[in-house]
Amino acid sequence: MYQDRSRRPAYRSSLPRQATGGQKQLPWRGALVVIICLAVLGVLLWLGTIVVHRGHNQGAKTTSSRAAGRSPQATAGAPAGFNKQQYSVDQATSLWVVVNKKRALNPLTYKPANLVVPNIPLRSNSTGDEKYVSGVMAPALETLVNAAAQQSVHLNLQSGYRSYALQQQLFNGYVQQQGQEAAEQSSAHPGHSEHQTGLAADLGGVSQPACNVAACFATTPEGMWLAANAYKYGFILRYPADKTAVTGYEYEPWHIRYVGTALSTEMHSEGVETLEEFFGLGAAPTY
Repeated sequence: MYQDRSRRPAYRSSLPRQATGGQKQLPWRGALVVIICLAVLGVLLWLGTIVVHRGHNQGAKTTSSRAAGRSPQATAGAPAGFNKQQYSVDQATSLWVVVNKKRALNPLTYKPANLVVPNIPLRSNSTGDEKYVSGVMAPALETLVNAAAQQSVHLNLQSGYRSYALQQQLFNGYVQQQGQEAAEQSSAHPGHSEHQTGLAADLGGVSQPACNVAACFATTPEGMWLAANAYKYGFILRYPADKTAVTGYEYEPWHIRYVGTALSTEMHSEGVETLEEFFGLGAAPTY
């Protein structure tokens, strides 16, 4: 059969139109591709979140496990609290015995067993008992005085141990001179004096002798050194300026009490000035 070839171009020309018709579907395909990409991206983000979350939890568990594993060791290595019951505050022979207007020595006439004369400068007119101190305190007192001397601060012992009889004599003399009330602000009843324990000392200096055993001792080089350094050698300033209502005695910057370096350092670290407050014994302003 004869075919009119002149029409074939017309047939071929329809191909572009079919292609054109196919191009009209591209926006729908593009939208589908975008939707698929977003879906994939969402899945990836979701999976990433799960991985991060699990990693965080695992890290927390690891940290907790490590901490738990260390805790027994940390607890074992932690310093124990200060033992306030290491020594008695009641027994006259104890390093930490607390003597004040409310707390008498037992027995009242107690005398330390080991009294020695320390190897330090003494008051020029020292006689009798006051040259002595407890053998427990003497080495620390010598170390303190020698340490001060190395810094050109020269201390001496004004008064150490006082027997019951000597304290009675001194107190009665103060009462006659000042009256009972005034005497009790600066001097103890016999049996209530720290000096009777042998663990207390009144120190003086050479820079201003007139201030020895007086409030102005606090302003002397010796008094200032003592206030700053006594605790390092096991001593405390027993009667601070602002604690009369607690101790019952007026300010005595020259009066030191030996308690050992453990207690003196602990009191210094805590900022507690008196034995009454540290041991929770209550104030002793009067008898």
